[in-house]
Amino acid sequence: MSICPIIHTFDILLWFIIAANVAYILGFALTIALPPVKCHFTTSKRLQSFLILIPAYHEDSVIAHSVETILHQDYPKELFHVAVISDSMSTDTNQLLASLPITLLQPSFQKSSKAKALQFAMSTIESPYDYVIVLDADNIVASDFISRLNAIVQPSMVIQCHRTAKNSDSDVAVLDGVSEEINNTIFRKGHNRIGLSSALIGSGMCFDYHWFKTYVNELKSAVEDRELEALLMKQRIYIHYAEDIYVWDEKVSNSDNFQRQRQRWMSGQVQAFCQMLPYLPKAIIDGNINYIDKTVQQALIPRSILLILIPILCVISTTSYLIWHTSYTVPLMWWILLFCLCLALFVAIPKQMRKQSLFPKLLSFPALVWKMVLNIQKIDRNNTDFIHTKHGQ
Repeated sequence: MSICPIIHTFDILLWFIIAANVAYILGFALTIALPPVKCHFTTSKRLQSFLILIPAYHEDSVIAHSVETILHQDYPKELFHVAVISDSMSTDTNQLLASLPITLLQPSFQKSSKAKALQFAMSTIESPYDYVIVLDADNIVASDFISRLNAIVQPSMVIQCHRTAKNSDSDVAVLDGVSEEINNTIFRKGHNRIGLSSALIGSGMCFDYHWFKTYVNELKSAVEDRELEALLMKQRIYIHYAEDIYVWDEKVSNSDNFQRQRQRWMSGQVQAFCQMLPYLPKAIIDGNINYIDKTVQQALIPRSILLILIPILCVISTTSYLIWHTSYTVPLMWWILLFCLCLALFVAIPKQMRKQSLFPKLLSFPALVWKMVLNIQKIDRNNTDFIHTKHGQ
């Protein structure tokens, strides 16, 4: 029995699996050409009150500057309040934060996580607010950040702001920033274009205060944004992507930090998929499209791995044809798939970034992909340990 038909069948099956991933990315990248779905915001004359939560774990190098920018808002001071959850930061940093007009919380966790920090804050702060904003310790916002949020907030809707890179001090940081913008196009802007909920990022998020206080205690993993998405989708609460409200975020500047960050994301993706899968049949029966879509997202192969895997398979498939003269359509199908993936990523990169000189930065790309491949063996869907990404290094 010839082994060629078996290899051919396996090649076809693998092609369909990877093609499904590419089709998802390309489909949502192309939706940005559609006109935006009009959101009818209910305007209110009353200014809303906001509680801004900033979990900070070993963030001594960036937290003070971030808090200062948030405090300098053009919004009435009595209608917003900043609370920093200081976890494992130095005495000097805590003394500096204590001198600012904020609430400084200093919990002591046996195992630290962002979810635990948020839970501690919501259980400690008694004053009621209308909305909760979650920011990271390295985030920077403009002076009209809260004013612009106030103009669009709705109790029945969650807002994800446009998180974007604030630094480009290394090739890794530039590529990380490009990756963030591709995610914004595909998983946020592209989804909203056809009426689907945006994905959450983990910071620059705005929730109804009472909803957040009720459900924050259900967070258990190290990827709280994915858990929040699942809770929101079950309740059919829409996530609006506020493309013009920016949150500047520090991107990782070296490959080791990149590897730690992606290890957390990859493990979280597997954990989220396993948590969401049992509810999927009910979502299908109920026609909960947003929940189905978010579950599919957790099953996607990371783009950077696709960018390495597909060219390798193109070469293997083409070589096998030249040696064994197998069907000519299979190599062609792989090359078409590679073209579609490159097209999707090109479309998803904002125009202003395309004008930058990205090609020299791509020299760092193979090493970063290798770091991600190494992370695959470290994925543990039962692990809930928090993997910290260092900032300001």
